[in-house]
Amino acid sequence: MSKIRITKQFSFETGHALYGYDGKCKNVHGHSYNLHVTVIGTPIADTSNVKYGMVIDFGDLKKIVKEEIVDVFDHATVFNKNTPHVELAKELADRDHNVLLVDYQPTSEMMVIDFAEKIKNRLPENIKLHSLRLSETASSYAEWYASDNA
Repeated sequence: MSKIRITKQFSFETGHALYGYDGKCKNVHGHSYNLHVTVIGTPIADTSNVKYGMVIDFGDLKKIVKEEIVDVFDHATVFNKNTPHVELAKELADRDHNVLLVDYQPTSEMMVIDFAEKIKNRLPENIKLHSLRLSETASSYAEWYASDNA
C-alpha cells in the first residue's frame, strides 16, 4: 500500500518578545500564527475498521495538535525563562495574563522545533510526523522536516 501524506491547518494568536534582539521584535508583540501539520502513513486496509481508508482521522490529528499546541499557545505571551524577561512574565502573570515560559528564544524556528517534539510524542506509532510549517506573517514562515532531522 502507498504511503500518503495528509495535512491539517491550525491558527492561533500568540504574543512574544525576543530578549537581546536588536530589532523591533525585542518589544512585546503578537502574531496570527498558522501551523500546517503534515503526517505520513499507510491508509488503514482493514475493511472492518471504522477508519478504513484513512491514514489518521483528521479529527484525531486535530485533537492532538489542539491539546499540545493551540490550546497552550493561543492568546498566551511566550517568554524565554532563561532571560530577564522572566521578571516581566511574572508581572504579567500576577495581573492574570496568560504567560508561557519556555526554555528557548521564542522565534518561529525554535517554536516549530518544540511543536515537532510535542506532536511526535502523541502520534500513533504507525503514523510519522512528516513536516511542520509555522507562519508568523503572510510572507514569513519556518519549516521543520523529519528528513532533515533523522
